[in-house]
Amino acid sequence: MRRTSFIILLITTLFLNSCSTLQKIDSLKPEPDDASPIVYETVPSFINLPIKIKLKDIENQTNSLLNGLIYEDNTIEDDDIALKIWKTAPIKISNNGSTATNNSTTTVLPLKMEFKYRIGTKTLGIEMYDVRTFNLNGIVTLTSKVQLSNWKLNTVTTLKSIDWSESPTMTVLGKNMPITYLANPALKIFKTKIEKTIDETIEKSMDFKPNVLEALDKISTPFQINEAYESWLRINPTEIYASNAQLQGDNLIMNMGLKCTMETLIGRQPQTKFDSSKITLKAASKIPNQITANIIAVSSYNDASKIMTKNFSGQEFGSGSKKIKVQKVDLWHKDGKMIIALEMIGSINGAIYLSGFPKYDESRKEIYFDNLDYVLDTKSKIMRTANWLGQAYILKKIQQSCRYSIIPNLEEGQKTLMTYLTNYSPMHGVYVNGKTDAIRFEKIQLTNNAILASLKINGTIDITVDGLK
Repeated sequence: MRRTSFIILLITTLFLNSCSTLQKIDSLKPEPDDASPIVYETVPSFINLPIKIKLKDIENQTNSLLNGLIYEDNTIEDDDIALKIWKTAPIKISNNGSTATNNSTTTVLPLKMEFKYRIGTKTLGIEMYDVRTFNLNGIVTLTSKVQLSNWKLNTVTTLKSIDWSESPTMTVLGKNMPITYLANPALKIFKTKIEKTIDETIEKSMDFKPNVLEALDKISTPFQINEAYESWLRINPTEIYASNAQLQGDNLIMNMGLKCTMETLIGRQPQTKFDSSKITLKAASKIPNQITANIIAVSSYNDASKIMTKNFSGQEFGSGSKKIKVQKVDLWHKDGKMIIALEMIGSINGAIYLSGFPKYDESRKEIYFDNLDYVLDTKSKIMRTANWLGQAYILKKIQQSCRYSIIPNLEEGQKTLMTYLTNYSPMHGVYVNGKTDAIRFEKIQLTNNAILASLKINGTIDITVDGLK
């Protein structure tokens, strides 16, 4: 009987000793909640769109629209003159020595005129007329003041001079009379028609609205920043500003500015917000060339878990013979906090759960977790099994490994942004270039599958249009 009692006591002692050296913690797992994808809105951004157009392009557009017969008056009965004018060679447009107060071009128009002049009298109800037809060749020089108005390049053209290549004569009442003597007054009668024709042609060929709206439509279509994290950048233009057009050498310079909002969204491709009918062109004396953009450093919980698991590799926590090692780290979102699950082996086997708020360490470019503590159920299990694990100094040592660098995310974000600032061409003839300053951290927010760090970046951007079609 005594021997049986001794065996039972021995088995019990071994069992208790075993339990004291190898314990298993069975905590209630805090289930993740559903943090809906977050929309990030930046403060309004201003993008400079300097447009440089060569006068040669304006010249080509004008010549393509103004061909052959450019004026015709077949009615001779009203003023004894009938007139047809043809363009005989390409129009030439050049800078007229423009200054800040004299923004004008010179247009040279080679032409041919078919001039019909009626000579005669009406006596006692009897009409006696003789119609003479003459052909003249010459060059008309016009000056045009240039300005930008309502999306269009406007000119106010004035006929400056007429140079005839020949001066034929005809006999009138026994006298030789130069035809140009009659042609010049006739041409002056219709000079307003020629001036108007030039102005209407340039306005029609230099209507920028379709090109600008097409470019805005391209820019405002959301494009994917990162395929793996399904992050998208959406630009929503709200206003367009423009300074007056200025001639510089053989170029026409127009500064336009785009006011827009930029949003980074996570998930499926968002819809565009752009409504071309609400865009108006506003006059401005100066256009800022700064751009302020928000980019997102996306760290999925899976990626962050892998980084933090490496942080714990080879580390032991505890004192004396009571120690644990962290084998794996998992992260998820719960009630606005991060849950950090640590799977451990050693004096205690199982999982413990910590909760805390993600913060950003500017100096180390790292995400860490503030106010880190055991979740309530885990803490109660620790108190019942291994009170030493709940001590503050052990939690502090664990907290030191619960952090990870977002430098790779920053580098990826900068690299992604620069692809759109290095001779990027969203459409034919439109080129985007720019440079950026250092990325500045703004805030952290959580989604159901990632930690998102909102980062602000300043820089300059130029969008140039080279070549008209």
